[in-house]
Amino acid sequence: MTDHLLLGLLVLPLAGALFILMVGDDTEAGRTNIRWIALAATVITFLLSLVAWGRFDPANPAFQLVEEWSWLSETIRFKLGVDGFSMPFVLLTTFLMPFCIVASWVNVEKRVKEYFIAFLVLETLMIGVFAALDLVAFYLFFEAGLIPMFLIIGIWGGKRRIYASFKFFLYTLVGSLLMLLAVMAMYWDAGTTDIPTLLTHKFPHGMQFWLWLAFFASFAVKMPMWPVHTWLPDAHVEAPTAGSVILAAILLKMGGYGFIRFSIPMFPDASLYFAPFVFALSVIAIVYTSLVALMQEDIKKLIAYSSVAHMGFVTMGLFTLTQQGIQGAMFQMVSHGIVSGALFLCVGVVYDRLHTREIAAYGGLAARMPLYAVAMMVFTMANVGLPGTSGFVGEFLTLLGAFRSNTWVAFFATTGVILSAAYALWLYARVLFGPLEKPALMQMPDLSAREVAVLLPLILLTVYYGVHPAPVLDAFAASTEALLKGTQAALGAAAQTASLVAH
Repeated sequence: MTDHLLLGLLVLPLAGALFILMVGDDTEAGRTNIRWIALAATVITFLLSLVAWGRFDPANPAFQLVEEWSWLSETIRFKLGVDGFSMPFVLLTTFLMPFCIVASWVNVEKRVKEYFIAFLVLETLMIGVFAALDLVAFYLFFEAGLIPMFLIIGIWGGKRRIYASFKFFLYTLVGSLLMLLAVMAMYWDAGTTDIPTLLTHKFPHGMQFWLWLAFFASFAVKMPMWPVHTWLPDAHVEAPTAGSVILAAILLKMGGYGFIRFSIPMFPDASLYFAPFVFALSVIAIVYTSLVALMQEDIKKLIAYSSVAHMGFVTMGLFTLTQQGIQGAMFQMVSHGIVSGALFLCVGVVYDRLHTREIAAYGGLAARMPLYAVAMMVFTMANVGLPGTSGFVGEFLTLLGAFRSNTWVAFFATTGVILSAAYALWLYARVLFGPLEKPALMQMPDLSAREVAVLLPLILLTVYYGVHPAPVLDAFAASTEALLKGTQAALGAAAQTASLVAH
């Protein structure tokens, strides 16, 4: 018997969007009602996700809370479920959405109804990506998420919003077209699109390589990996604050989730073969984009390039195929979701006051905004990977896994930690320290009660998971162990078959 918790998580944001659709936004009272409906929908969704988490057993690596209905045919069903890899991301999505609504409370003044509807629809689609247990449903959720984010950037973004939104849309769409071909090929070979069944299906050795490359094209763009990362800085710079938060915190993680859900367990031979290739791209991303971040004059663009570098640690950790590397990569994604989202919220705080993101326009803000300086300091230290913050745990474990797999990869990746300290501390010093000389900064108010309510929970989580990472690591542990056992068994069987053929 199922309580339809996952279906409820999909339906609740859509129900909120329907309520908003019936409310007029031609008066200030109507716009306020719309904001409260959006906030209520996201908070209730988060509370329901906590109920789902309460029913979830992290020690069980199997899919749980499974629900399914007949859909396109008996072989393609609408099936939902979560395991240790997906449940934390469902929780992260529902947790961050109320903060995005509150962060948009006063700075979104045009098309308020459409704005909050886009966010609620996007929430449903993001949860669907992590909860889908049918390959066709996963692909539809994965692709449909482009539409509301395309509108959020293109309508409520900055001056170059049209260019940024089309670049974001085209990059991610083109990458995913190859994945669609791979989905069809998998159906023809396995006779099903059921993800649990596909995880136990042995795809032919030669076929795995083409399927891996097709999925890689989609997930590499989504993360994004070097060199297909250039859409991300433009999208971040032009997106509204809440759009940047969701883009960095959730949408980028869909690529990493895709690798751990499909590429590694379904195509183990290809994953092992292409691991050095992934290591090379990861190290280049870590070092190169960190150097590029040092050259930036826009705060958002600097943080965007740092996201590319941090995602390099994720891909490196995943393809070490070690317990530490995979758990570190998964933890890094959760931590980065909290920390990067918080950093973009911090940028939004000063942008709402001064309407510029140029680093040179700031300086000495700690004297005027001490609360803001403390919040920014915590998230900057986490972004650097300081021990005692959540950023340290993921980076340390991925480097530990990389060291066990390839010491040179670990060595070069560690230089990225040094470079991240350089650009993050340079940014903090330029914005917060130094003399308070610019007239526009003299009267800037400190954090409001609304902004404190948004940033304080994120500060507490950043420190708590840095000191006590066990709740997150334990959520991934059983699924990681099951994944590695299955992968090693598949690789062992493939090696045995190759040996018999050779003889």
